[in-house]
Amino acid sequence: MNRRWQRYTERNLLKLRLSDLALDLNAVLRKRVAKLNEELAAKGLRFRPHYWLGEEWFTPDGVPGIAIPFYLAHPRLIKLERKFMLEAEGASEFECMRILRHEAGHAIDNAYRLHRRKRWRELFGPSSIRYPDSYKPRPNSRKFVLHLNGWYAQAHPAEDFAETFAVWLTPGYPWRKRYAGWPALEKLEYVDELMQEIGSQPMIIKTRRKVEPLREIKMTLVEHYRKKRTLYAVDWPGYYDRDLRRVFSNEPRYKSRMSAAAFLRSHRIELCEKVAHASGMHPYAINFLVRNMVERSKAMKLRLCDTPTTTRETVMLILTVHAVHFAHSGYLPIAV
Repeated sequence: MNRRWQRYTERNLLKLRLSDLALDLNAVLRKRVAKLNEELAAKGLRFRPHYWLGEEWFTPDGVPGIAIPFYLAHPRLIKLERKFMLEAEGASEFECMRILRHEAGHAIDNAYRLHRRKRWRELFGPSSIRYPDSYKPRPNSRKFVLHLNGWYAQAHPAEDFAETFAVWLTPGYPWRKRYAGWPALEKLEYVDELMQEIGSQPMIIKTRRKVEPLREIKMTLVEHYRKKRTLYAVDWPGYYDRDLRRVFSNEPRYKSRMSAAAFLRSHRIELCEKVAHASGMHPYAINFLVRNMVERSKAMKLRLCDTPTTTRETVMLILTVHAVHFAHSGYLPIAV
């Protein structure tokens, strides 16, 4: 296996095609895959998905298997992902297992053609409806479980089922108590009954096909990140000047203080990560908002007028309010 790229400069690394990386599941990923298989077995399920490295997380239609993003197979690629996207989705064991359970929901749906069942369609809706480019979540709705960020169960009937399955599969999770009184509980109880019914049955769809495996992807890393950044690029409305003036000032008495632009740049990664978690948006999308605020702060010649701690907390609140408002107006892209 060619590992020479590990010593490449970043510039040369980005010129490589994904297929040139010659990666496979590493020890960490194999351990997490084994853990998912153990969770499926603990629930009495005979089903086991197959796994391969691809460009992103996904489960292809009609395939009972899961593609895992290539960057998780090597620490340097995780670091590169974080640099370009401000996060590496699934890098931590907790997050990786959460996504794997979700994808296992899609895979078992494919394996047994569950979406064709009448009761499945009554509870979740027709899986045949077209996926939207984005969706408008209802954060207060109790018709859907909460698993992945961004109220992802509301994106599409297939995502609703996958999220419900993931909650049901999570070891030790008291879903009956957590969702007591919620309409979503009926979906969880259906999944529980359905899994008991099919648990020992062989898969209907047994293909081990790997769709768009890493070895077939001729796109370069720089092309990959250009495409991925475009997905999360957001044209934020420019209505936050008033908020910036509430936090910072251009009065002469503060001219010796740190500039607002420098302050925002120094806390950019922290702001993007925390606001993304609170709003359900991708950190790279939040990065666009921070970048715009930096430019407006420079144009207005704003500087700190309070303590750094207080300023950071206030900016965090403002960013979160803007991000949540924007997300609820219909942004959140379909990505998983």
